[in-house]
Amino acid sequence: MIISGFDMIGTPVLSLQTGMELARTETPIINPHNLAVIAYEVAGPTLDVQPSLLRAEDVREFSSIGLIVDSSDEFVQPEDIIKLNDIYMMHFTLTNKQVLDEKRNKLGKVTDYNIDSSSFMIQQLTVKRPLLKSFNDSELIIHRSQVIEITDQAIVIKSKANANKPLPKDSRSYANPFRQGTPQTESFNSSRKS
Repeated sequence: MIISGFDMIGTPVLSLQTGMELARTETPIINPHNLAVIAYEVAGPTLDVQPSLLRAEDVREFSSIGLIVDSSDEFVQPEDIIKLNDIYMMHFTLTNKQVLDEKRNKLGKVTDYNIDSSSFMIQQLTVKRPLLKSFNDSELIIHRSQVIEITDQAIVIKSKANANKPLPKDSRSYANPFRQGTPQTESFNSSRKS
């Protein structure tokens, strides 16, 4: 299921063992190298240590009532896992990040993103256009496949000119048999056998 990144903030984290709410998500920890939410900083009255993180791989299930984990043992501190701590210390955020095309033209700023709840991979970025460009489109939806580069200052995406290039000959392409270049009229045989 695809869900808004902002809708994940404040989500209850529930224990499978007790059924009780253990904490609530606060800040996503995003890996800028692959656009994945690798953890959430969590807060709650039952937590002993701050900051406490819930790794995405420790979530058993995402449901309508929240994130379900085995127990409170799933919460870790950033320094407990070296790779997680390195990304946590980057303090990388997507919101308000400038979005540029390959020619370094400003397209807008990231206002939200959509996450695949099964893999916690960011699938789409919602980009608010600048005032002068918002007359045609107030928002852009950028798919993760369009992202070329991510820096501390900006996200660079493929420009429209390069996005519509034909596929290389060695790639496999499939023709849709139901969609033809020109509309076909239906043939109707009115002769019936009696």
